[in-house]
Amino acid sequence: MTVDRILPTEEAHELLDLTRELATRELAGKADDYERQGEFPREIVRTLGRAGLLGLPYPEADGGAGQPYEVYVQVLEILAGSWLAIAEAVSVHTLACYPVQAHGSESQRKSLPDMLGGELLGAYCLSEPQGGSDAASLTTRATRDATGWTVSGTKAWITHGGQADFYNIFCRTGGAGARGISCLLAAAGSPGLHPQKPERTMGLRSSAPAQIVLDGLHVDADGLVGDENGGFRIAMEALDAGRLGIAACAVGLAQAAVDHAAAYASERTQFGKPIAAFQGLGFLLADMATQVSAARALLLSAARLKDLGRPFSIEAAKAKLFATDVAMKVTTDAVQVLGGYGYVSDHPVERWFREAKVLQIVEGTNQIQRLVISRSLTSPDAR
Repeated sequence: MTVDRILPTEEAHELLDLTRELATRELAGKADDYERQGEFPREIVRTLGRAGLLGLPYPEADGGAGQPYEVYVQVLEILAGSWLAIAEAVSVHTLACYPVQAHGSESQRKSLPDMLGGELLGAYCLSEPQGGSDAASLTTRATRDATGWTVSGTKAWITHGGQADFYNIFCRTGGAGARGISCLLAAAGSPGLHPQKPERTMGLRSSAPAQIVLDGLHVDADGLVGDENGGFRIAMEALDAGRLGIAACAVGLAQAAVDHAAAYASERTQFGKPIAAFQGLGFLLADMATQVSAARALLLSAARLKDLGRPFSIEAAKAKLFATDVAMKVTTDAVQVLGGYGYVSDHPVERWFREAKVLQIVEGTNQIQRLVISRSLTSPDAR
């Protein structure tokens, strides 16, 4: 189903039309093979970059497309409806470009056209094996040496690990807590930067995360992004926007599940009529569709706040929380609508069900989102 959208410009409408065309031409029918083989679709991501979809919310002067987040998240929704791994790759890459675009030095920013054009793929290395949600307690350590920094530690659950061309590495350069963290930029292939084998995941097998072992990695002094010990603020700023991206992925996945379930229920007959005609199933479909519309409205509201330059982090947390919970609920219900057929890989709802789960975990678990939201309600300083 094509959802009617009110967009700010004719250019935005054309961009969404282009995205649908690319989704049909480049993505449709390919996900299952890549997922089965566990192969990352690097060339497809590069094609989307050359079409201008990997730098959408960044200024044209930096090599981006200068689009508002309201438009960017709708692009992600369309991509996710065809292939979640691709939409997640776009979202994570957009997140990985943020430190250099917003806080990078003049020399670092020279790489922005290739970053935002997708020729250079990015990874965002914040989480660690023992401290995924407690980012302020990370233990990866960067020690000053004669020409820069020597980094040792392990990063975990890194999307594009082993595939990326550049890595944002958040590491401890000062004392304990959030104020002792810096962001360092390292190129793939740097001595001491060792991507491990991809994790064996429930879903998103074509873009499985990997650990990154940092064993005496040397980063030159000009690899520091922003201020020394100012990396935690960079990380949180990026994650606020990244949560909008994951919410958009969730909405796209859920909408695809609704569409597939509704089509199946309209064609499948039992007791002489389509199963959609039975009130119990028809009402289930109605609730699914309503939940997706509500998630989309919450997402777009948060994106518009960001576009207006107003505080949006709490609304982003709400959108991420609600949209990903909806995706899990709706894909579960879609499997139920299809019955036994929903449990086999002949229909995509089985894959969507497995993929939806990870969206409740990445970019801050939904328990963390609830913590952020609840604190904003009881402590004005947390807003």
